[in-house]
Amino acid sequence: MKRKTAMILAAGRGERMRPLTDTVPKPLLKVLGKPLIEYHLEALKKAEYQRVVINHAWLGEQIETVLGKGERFGLEILYSAETQALETAGGIYKALPLLCPDDENEFFTVVNGDIFTDFDFTTLPTQLIDKVEAHLVMVDNPSHNPQGDFCFSDGKLHVNRGRKLTCSGIAVYSKHFFVNCTSRVNRLAPMWREAANKETIGAQYFSGQWTDVGTPERLNELNKTDS
Repeated sequence: MKRKTAMILAAGRGERMRPLTDTVPKPLLKVLGKPLIEYHLEALKKAEYQRVVINHAWLGEQIETVLGKGERFGLEILYSAETQALETAGGIYKALPLLCPDDENEFFTVVNGDIFTDFDFTTLPTQLIDKVEAHLVMVDNPSHNPQGDFCFSDGKLHVNRGRKLTCSGIAVYSKHFFVNCTSRVNRLAPMWREAANKETIGAQYFSGQWTDVGTPERLNELNKTDS
């Protein structure tokens, strides 16, 4: 099965990045001269994705102006505009008609617009089986999240069995994972926890470059890199 559709979450206000995000949406902040979100688009194209849905709220018109319809990336870019940020799960739920327009499109990839990584998207599963409706990419715990998020072992997430790791912001979902969600403000973390309790959420470990660009200090550190 070929990878078709991905979603980049880009609707957050970026409060911790102020004043940088007072005039520029966080996914358009630059690392080494290029907007964060463009690294994702290039990586998704390299992995042969065809369509990318981007949700936005704060200063979202800037994202549409910069990226357009995706021609220069060799992708079809669609936008899911939010009058207010609906959080992660709410934003995905609202975008489901774009992500899964027919029965042939049940699975899709999601990546946070404010991470910087060299993750290879071809390592993700193209479909989920055996009652698994979500598959998360986990990374080593960064200094700002030393306790981690979930335990990982045997290709699944657990509440208290395995090595404690941090959610990377990269995942594959079945549309059925959001069946009980609504278009109101909803976060993914409680849904992950419920699935982990049932041991029905898959995962993989990634040891490469990964930064949650959540503060001006972390952005500055990335821009010190000589490449």
